[in-house]
Amino acid sequence: MPLGLYLSVPFCRTKCTYCNFASDVFSKAVFQRHVDRICDDLIHATNTAEQMGGSIERIVDSVYFGGGTPTILDVSQLERVFVTIRQNFDLQPDTEFTVECAPGTLTPAVIELFGRYGVDRVSLGVQSFVDQEASSVARLHNRLTVLDDITRLRDAGITNLNLDLIAGLPHQTAQSWDYSLEQVIATQAPHVSVYMLEVDDDSRLGRELIAGGTKYHAHFVPDEDLTATLYETACDRLDAAGVHQYEISNFARPGSESRHNLKYWTRQPYLGFGVDAHSMLFKASDMRRQNTGGHDFSRADNRSQTEGFSPWGLGAVRFSTPDSLEQYVAGAYPEPNLIDSHAALEETFFLGLRLNCGLDLDQVAHDFGSREVSSLTPAIDELVQAALLHQQGSVVRLTPRGRLLSNEVFERFLTVSK
Repeated sequence: MPLGLYLSVPFCRTKCTYCNFASDVFSKAVFQRHVDRICDDLIHATNTAEQMGGSIERIVDSVYFGGGTPTILDVSQLERVFVTIRQNFDLQPDTEFTVECAPGTLTPAVIELFGRYGVDRVSLGVQSFVDQEASSVARLHNRLTVLDDITRLRDAGITNLNLDLIAGLPHQTAQSWDYSLEQVIATQAPHVSVYMLEVDDDSRLGRELIAGGTKYHAHFVPDEDLTATLYETACDRLDAAGVHQYEISNFARPGSESRHNLKYWTRQPYLGFGVDAHSMLFKASDMRRQNTGGHDFSRADNRSQTEGFSPWGLGAVRFSTPDSLEQYVAGAYPEPNLIDSHAALEETFFLGLRLNCGLDLDQVAHDFGSREVSSLTPAIDELVQAALLHQQGSVVRLTPRGRLLSNEVFERFLTVSK
């Protein structure tokens, strides 16, 4: 089964007030140390996987640079990482190669580099097409910057674009949200991500909201009901424009779904590099010989070997790098977290139900046993009665209301399975 690669670049020009990721503003002096560590980890990825108890193949069909702002790196640093990836992994000709970019950081040299190394997908952190809303959360771009970036990327042949929007930003109203939706639809971007503002103590804006203060424009943040309405409006408007929802926060024109992100939700293997990067690999012992068809999946020479193969029932190992830049560049090593069949069942629900296509309970029973599914029947029935789940035959999926309350749904399955 082809591998996905995720590379984290935790550097930003400014720290957005809503951001709860392990990214921040750092001196450029530390950029090279981070790049050195990533490249060293790429070179030794096979050894790391073995030490974690996982199975790894060189075949890769998705690469995702996230952040932070990867394009804040010098062109020479980006090129070194691109080269190191290709020296240590076999990228398939149709590999989806995504780089996240903050609008305004795409220089001509960076776009030219993308073309030389096969970057075919760019995700722009727009968040809002209303300049006041963007500036209120410390975004450094405006609407015209976004439109110019889109034009220059398309002129360079990069047409597979994702645009991020956030519902619930300070100063946002139903009218201003309509404007952002109009603008994103007008770009004809094939993929759009819509997130609802997260309120927690891991961001400056979140802490201020919890405290009931006014810093960071916190007193201009829409209430939860309006934010939910904005999200529902986005679902309807994007669907009417042919950009269909396929996951809680993701919408795409047919054929433009994110291959890399689908790996997360369908428990396909991926390796993470950089600060706070997560990995999931199948256990080496499980991959050597699977009962399904007797195939030896440790020799994934081609995709035909995995035809009809379901990863849901496989044991796995998860591990992540430190969320501290200093610890990461100092060489801190990840600790493995072995995922047994019980934990894999939990993952089946809280990952699989994120997708609009839902879960096939017959397949779950095949992978984990009918007794496991039977134990979940009361919870499923309860959630159907509460209009949080819809069941059609053996398939269960979140309702629109269930997507708004997805964490509550997922917790219900975690409670039942313990």
